[in-house]
Amino acid sequence: MDRPARVALLVGSLRQDSFNRRLAHVLVGLAPQNMTFDEVPFRDLPLYDQDLETDAPPAPWQQFRDRVRPADALLFVTPEYNRSVPGGLKNALDVGSRPAGRSVWRGKPGAVVSGSTGGIGGFGANHALRQSLVYLDVPTLPQPEAYIGNIGNIIGADGTLTRDDTRTFLTKFMAAFGAFIDRNRA
Repeated sequence: MDRPARVALLVGSLRQDSFNRRLAHVLVGLAPQNMTFDEVPFRDLPLYDQDLETDAPPAPWQQFRDRVRPADALLFVTPEYNRSVPGGLKNALDVGSRPAGRSVWRGKPGAVVSGSTGGIGGFGANHALRQSLVYLDVPTLPQPEAYIGNIGNIIGADGTLTRDDTRTFLTKFMAAFGAFIDRNRA
């Protein structure tokens, strides 16, 4: 396609100044020219409840779905909570996957980056999210995998990376994601 890919950016942490939000902004800055980004918030999504899935679902659900639907691709940047994804992100996945047969996720190429203050870089969250994305029919960038450990020492309070090797890795990651989008977007 001639136009840049529209990428919906979903940050698993709800905190405005979270390390993962800073990481997401770094990733956007390192992205190749064939990508544009829209950070899609989900802080105010009511919990998914099928009883509310009527002809007039809750307005925040519809607004969220309408924001994700036109995206060509998906970038998830998430911390790890209790060896899995934060509840808000899981709820966003559920809201976007309904009503049955009308998922906003289906077929969109995606990538997952996880970051934590610990040494294993959110490995559990990364893989839990990938498991859900398989079911949601989101072809997900297989390599390189991105687990950013000790994130508090890698991204400064002003949002800049403090390590050149991390910048090099993330630049390669975003280039690989851009190429993956080009190969997989509808």
